[in-house]
Amino acid sequence: MRKQTSEKLVQMVQLAILAALVVLLQMLGGFIHIGPTSVSLVLVPIALGGMLFGPAAGAFLGLIFGFITLMAGVTGTDAFTNILFTAQPFATGFICLGKATAAGFMGGLVYKLLKKVNRWAATFAAAAAVPVTNTGLFILFGLLMVRGTLEANFASETGVVYFLVIVCAGFNFLAELGLNLILSPALFRLTTLLKDRFSARNASKQAETQDTNPSADTEKTDPD
Repeated sequence: MRKQTSEKLVQMVQLAILAALVVLLQMLGGFIHIGPTSVSLVLVPIALGGMLFGPAAGAFLGLIFGFITLMAGVTGTDAFTNILFTAQPFATGFICLGKATAAGFMGGLVYKLLKKVNRWAATFAAAAAVPVTNTGLFILFGLLMVRGTLEANFASETGVVYFLVIVCAGFNFLAELGLNLILSPALFRLTTLLKDRFSARNASKQAETQDTNPSADTEKTDPD
């Protein structure tokens, strides 16, 4: 019971660290723009959290990412999101929160489904699933929900599809996909190695403790 409580506490601390990284990286990434949208450095800890702790954890980290993105639009820190929010606040809120949450969930789900087949192939598939879902839903929701606003403010000459796929996604998506494919599996490998080593060390210490402290239930010899 005590061991399970300790493991849950460690997981909560690790998840909190990943959540803090999501906030920090999203705030820093907001200043790195390629075209109208920023590069999402934050997808790496989201993918890592989904692989380590499951789809729900990935979705939670994605939700934090979406909330920070939305707040940047509300406050005007991100000009692109601010224009969308000013014109269509509910649709913009749904896009920001929905695509990010779904991306985190999909990363965790893909890893969960594939890890029994090949654990390391599953890490690469999950790492790819996060940016693919995030960008794919951004384009889909953009076409379905804020097409008029995009056309009026950004895509009157190029067309909305070209604007979303090439101008907004384009190099950003390739950069996010590349970073995720390189960093997420590597960090997952490092994390699992450290976790296994820590668990082995704890098991060894427990065994040593049991050897040096015999059970009190051992039968005592009769002095007579």
